[in-house]
Amino acid sequence: MSKEKKNTMTPRLRFPEFREAGEWEEKTLEEVGEVLMCKRIFSEETNDKEGVPFYKIGTLGGNPDAYISKKLFEEYKSKYKYPRKGEILITCSGTVGKCLTYNGEEAYYQDSNIVWIDNPSLEIKNELLFYMLSNVNWGKLNSTTITRIYGSDLRNLTIVFPKSPIEQQKIAATLSSLDDLIAAQSEKIKALQAHKKGLMQQLFPAEGEMVPRVRFKEFEGAGEWEESNLGENTIKVGSGITPRGGDKTYKKEGRPFVRSQNVGWGYLILENIAFIDETTHSTFSSTEIEPGDILLNITGASIGRCAIADTRIKGGNVNQHVCIIRPKKELSPLFLNQYLLSDNGQKQIDDFQAGGNRQGLNFAQIRSLSIPLPPKLDEQQKIATCLSSLDDLIAAQREKLEALKAHKKGLMQQLFPNPNEA
Repeated sequence: MSKEKKNTMTPRLRFPEFREAGEWEEKTLEEVGEVLMCKRIFSEETNDKEGVPFYKIGTLGGNPDAYISKKLFEEYKSKYKYPRKGEILITCSGTVGKCLTYNGEEAYYQDSNIVWIDNPSLEIKNELLFYMLSNVNWGKLNSTTITRIYGSDLRNLTIVFPKSPIEQQKIAATLSSLDDLIAAQSEKIKALQAHKKGLMQQLFPAEGEMVPRVRFKEFEGAGEWEESNLGENTIKVGSGITPRGGDKTYKKEGRPFVRSQNVGWGYLILENIAFIDETTHSTFSSTEIEPGDILLNITGASIGRCAIADTRIKGGNVNQHVCIIRPKKELSPLFLNQYLLSDNGQKQIDDFQAGGNRQGLNFAQIRSLSIPLPPKLDEQQKIATCLSSLDDLIAAQREKLEALKAHKKGLMQQLFPNPNEA
């Protein structure tokens, strides 16, 4: 591929054989195809167990949580509009602009919230149209922040495409091959995570037992583990507060201020870390982070996520949604972090939230968390090192995944002209 001179109707990057093929064609989406939706399905016509999958905005591309009868599906499919295999489905509410290619399966879709582009002429191949629609910044459509895509938004959407079906196909094939790499990398990460989960089940004693099923050779005769709780093995359990003024008090630099979104499943997420100034920090001295602290999310949907504080956030603070757990020297921070992430650790956290109460963990509950400990600190460290090495491998694979996604995003910006570019 070669770079083209800047032109709003030609891409910046083009396959060599199409460099002299001229400008791309500009049309509105309604000139290419019709925006359609399924017949409305009422809640009393659905069930949560069997039948034809009924997808809503939250389940499109995943597992359905509702179904309609086969009889109703066949009736509506024959009487009303229904997508053809290969046509593009788009979410119009919630996560707006999520695109999916209809693969021909028996399924029904929530009206108005999910639409598709009826594209019988194939002036634009559906394979290319998918990537063109995926490349639209729906959140800022027409320079206006939107929370819903209306039919008029879609119909008036300007699209620019090559006239040659061969060029269309080549662009789509290039991006599709990248999607295959991204999918394969995602599966690799899932496999590593599943391997780690299985290993944790072997290295930590099962519920009600005090000896793990697998033990490192040098500790095979070291005896049973000892039942303890978090409160007996920590010197600090506590959280902070949000500064008065909230987001307005955050700075571009200063003391790191850790919120629940910065704590992942065993790792820190610092791309969007906030900062506070020294004056604000001085009022939060009791919540100052030290390397080796365990940071545990204690409220909201992310309850149970935890990670170890490192030097990148040394001297920072946490808000009220994140708890600092500071172990005594007899308890390895790496071991504690891995145990809290294990099935047994997460089950205890979930048990406190039984009955649908997801409001949060209190400090008494955190201190009461049961933790089985090997009789020797060396065994704690060996287990933690083993599991942490897997975490490092998973993190490296996750970085590769993000690099592939960034490469695809950059390539799409090169392969598609921007009609709004000056």
